[in-house]
Amino acid sequence: MIRRNLTHLFAVVLFGLTASMWAQTAANTTDVQSDRKDVRNDRRDLNKDRKDIRSDQRDLNKDRVDRNKDARDINKDQKDIAKDRRERNQDLKKGDTADASKEQKDINHDKRDVNHDRRDLRADNRDIHKDKKDLHADRKDARKDKRDIHHDRRDIHRDKKRA
Repeated sequence: MIRRNLTHLFAVVLFGLTASMWAQTAANTTDVQSDRKDVRNDRRDLNKDRKDIRSDQRDLNKDRVDRNKDARDINKDQKDIAKDRRERNQDLKKGDTADASKEQKDINHDKRDVNHDRRDLRADNRDIHKDKKDLHADRKDARKDKRDIHHDRRDIHRDKKRA
């Protein structure tokens, strides 16, 4: 009686181990496949992040060029205002009020230009700050994707060793 029960117990244990081993090998192959799929997706994401980094860097450079042009325009307009004021004062000393009013119109026009350029300069500085933040976020994403690729490749290696 004990021999029969022992043989049944041995058979059940053997079938159980066989089934678990078979399930384990199937799980390993699906793990490797899913890890390879993850690596492909992470590489795709990394390439997209690199593309975003390049475009953000280009935007940043363009915004810096715009900012520098606006700063030059402000300086040029302020020089024009100073020159027009000197000419206006000279015209007023001579008693030529017609030329003095023309110079005053130029002064007012240059002041408006300065205000527009200052507004543009602030907008360019905001754009630069925003692009820097985007660039930082894209670089952070790229680092994360590189790390994910590394982990997935390590998982593939481990899964192959187990199989």
